[in-house]
Amino acid sequence: MPDADTVVFIPAWNEERSLPGVLDELRAGLPDSDVLVIDDGSTDATAAVASAHGALVVSFGENRGLRAGIAAGYREAHDRGYGFCGRVDADGQHPVDELRRLLELVRSDRCDVAVGSRFAEGEGYGADRYEPSPARRFGIGLLQKAMHVRLGRPFHDPTSGMAAVNRKAMPVMAQPYVSGAPEVEALLRLKEAGLRVEEVAVHMRERAHGESKLQGRKAVKLVLTVVGTLLFFRWLRRRRS
Repeated sequence: MPDADTVVFIPAWNEERSLPGVLDELRAGLPDSDVLVIDDGSTDATAAVASAHGALVVSFGENRGLRAGIAAGYREAHDRGYGFCGRVDADGQHPVDELRRLLELVRSDRCDVAVGSRFAEGEGYGADRYEPSPARRFGIGLLQKAMHVRLGRPFHDPTSGMAAVNRKAMPVMAQPYVSGAPEVEALLRLKEAGLRVEEVAVHMRERAHGESKLQGRKAVKLVLTVVGTLLFFRWLRRRRS
């Protein structure tokens, strides 16, 4: 059993530039939590940087993609005996203060999973605090409508990479993902499992490096992938099994 009851994992592929700042922020803001980096077959110094900053590291021998990294993070958290698990991305978007709020929600048993949302309102945050371009606004709106239909409830930020979960949710989140939209697939699984999911308004920063998935052709591909996941989720799982 680990000394800490909480681990925060970071899926990372070739993130040696942004990872030090993320790890330093987590260490300062959540000093009693362990940090785990899932190194997705990086060809740069991601694994070495993570180790040098005191993080646990699990390295894949080859690049397997984000969905494998997400599943591995939750699986490691469960198998290592942690009671709570957080997830942030390696690009510096997710402030540790906001992750701490999500962890407090699952610790207090208010929910089994808390997801940080850029587009939800509440907690002093307005719904219009981000002003996406018209193309991004269209893509986001389409995703939101599709999620509302499939989940039977509003969900404003279905591809958010910031989350906190309790031990009950870890095995659900750790199953291999069969679609190209793992965060959306996870929400569908959680609904089927009857677990409590709360979407929480948070602040997110601009990414330190890289570009948004909701731009240009990537935006079209993402929207189509999410809609396909919503429509064919059960069929994909049956095919995989």
